[in-house]
Amino acid sequence: MTTSPVAADDRTAPDGRQRSPSPRQLLASTVSLARRLPGMALTTWRWTRSTALVRRSVIDCQGTPPAPDGDRPLPGDEASLLRRTQGRGRTYRRLYAVVVDDARVGPQELVSRLLVDPNRASPTEVATFEAVSRDRSPGAEFAVRMPGPWDAPVRVVERTPTSFRLATLRGHMEAGEIEFRASDAPGGRLLFEIESWTRSGDRLFDLLYDKVPLAREMQLHMWTQVCEAAVRMAGGNAPDGVTATTWRWPRG
Repeated sequence: MTTSPVAADDRTAPDGRQRSPSPRQLLASTVSLARRLPGMALTTWRWTRSTALVRRSVIDCQGTPPAPDGDRPLPGDEASLLRRTQGRGRTYRRLYAVVVDDARVGPQELVSRLLVDPNRASPTEVATFEAVSRDRSPGAEFAVRMPGPWDAPVRVVERTPTSFRLATLRGHMEAGEIEFRASDAPGGRLLFEIESWTRSGDRLFDLLYDKVPLAREMQLHMWTQVCEAAVRMAGGNAPDGVTATTWRWPRG
């Protein structure tokens, strides 16, 4: 079993939810944020100047989200998980998809390359993956360094030949799961997708995400960049661009 980069500590409230960062954590994060400001400014500038084709849509839903079972057994230390049911605010399902023409690698190889080194696709000025061990099987963990009062620790909880799924750990800005997968598409093309089911990890991020458009835009930009990087890793091109679809449910 690997060691969690963020243990269940004083950030865990009696109801099992995650507390917002403490003043000391906010101060330390402010220093980290200041160090990353140049990179964040560059990323923001790139996003505003980007000519990438992104077709986006937002769908408001009612009822109970048909999300993965938030209480099912998952690999590793249960106490360090931050499940969607422990989050705050709305539930979001997000799906980013890109169809790759003339891919030189198949779905299995693309997914394996991405899991071995996520930084090949991640915009590292915003998010840097640090593997806790060399293992990549279920139970393996990454400490994901990000600006602001949060990092984004995750654990591999599912792995198939053409996909892997990560679950959030204590300290993450969101609570839930995200899956990366690839498959064959009609016409000899390749489909790459990122799908997540999440809520905000604490009250502070819920407020920022709900009220500050830049937070949502930066998230969209990050996963769009990962999709575009996957196209390059596959050695192909994506004339139809990236599709970003968000389904959201009322607060609960």
